[in-house]
Amino acid sequence: MTESQDKKVIILGVETSCDETSAAVLVDGFDLRSHIISSQIMTHQKYGGVVPEIASREHSLHIQPVVQQALAEADVGFTDLSAIAVTYGPGLVGSLLVGVSGAKAMAYAAGIPLIGINHLEGHIYANFLNHQDLEFPLLALLVSGGHTHLILFEAHGKYRVLGYTRDDAAGEALDKVARALGLGYPGGPQIQKAAQNGDKQAFKFPRAMLEPGSLDFSFSGMKSAVLNTLNSARMRGETLNVPDLAASFQQAVVDVLVHKALMAIQQTGVQTLLLAGGVAANSLLRETLEYELVQRKVRLVYPQPILCTDNGAMIAAAGYYHYRAGNFAPWTLNAVPGLNLKSI
Repeated sequence: MTESQDKKVIILGVETSCDETSAAVLVDGFDLRSHIISSQIMTHQKYGGVVPEIASREHSLHIQPVVQQALAEADVGFTDLSAIAVTYGPGLVGSLLVGVSGAKAMAYAAGIPLIGINHLEGHIYANFLNHQDLEFPLLALLVSGGHTHLILFEAHGKYRVLGYTRDDAAGEALDKVARALGLGYPGGPQIQKAAQNGDKQAFKFPRAMLEPGSLDFSFSGMKSAVLNTLNSARMRGETLNVPDLAASFQQAVVDVLVHKALMAIQQTGVQTLLLAGGVAANSLLRETLEYELVQRKVRLVYPQPILCTDNGAMIAAAGYYHYRAGNFAPWTLNAVPGLNLKSI
């Protein structure tokens, strides 16, 4: 490291909340020097979803080599780091514990601060890696396998949850429907692929909007409608067109997400919408929002696909702003699988 590099803020981000073991080295909030992801998708595909016990074991096997590779690619050592940021919730408790325990040990041994990051916050901060000109206030539509939230992001560390799912998250519903259609895991990309050859108007699935003015979400009924359609057809001995089912369901999910996002924009007057989470990579969602927001002169921002899934770079990005605020975690930091998003 040169003398000028020594003065930079260098954050190691560690992410193990579900089925990706990831580490990244970020310099001064925008310069991503390395980004390593060890995915467990192939391991869990045979089960149709993530098996928590297997996930935690895989994290235990891969966290050390993943961190070592991230440091090597960034050409830094532990003594060069300013801090280590780690996801401590929400997520699978066993998976979280692997990351938290590892990060605590590394930070303590290196004599540097430990920063605990909320996984949801990390997803939002993925947008800051590619967009350095974002100005507050911002509205975030966070759509992943475990969460669907609308969040007013008023300043670094200051959040207000405007709406959230009351049952299934959008990504969770996509996974379950994909499994029922025999498309495999993870469901979101499989549904999108199948939908390319389908008719989005072939099936009329419900769009749950809830009470007038509500920004909450509900995808359970929509998912059940697909399953009931499949079961009814099987009882009659009929075979339904899978691409049509996929396209119709995907359209229903996107319709709800876009409708609620537009309501939130109208209610808050915010001029920039951030997409975040794994489902943010869905091309139909992006294209529909782009079309609607151009009409309203509202800016749409989203991460590149590799930064939509769980990753260490987003944790490092959030960690950078925590570091600047002096918001460090105690050595008693523990995994919190049901962690809520709160302002600092």
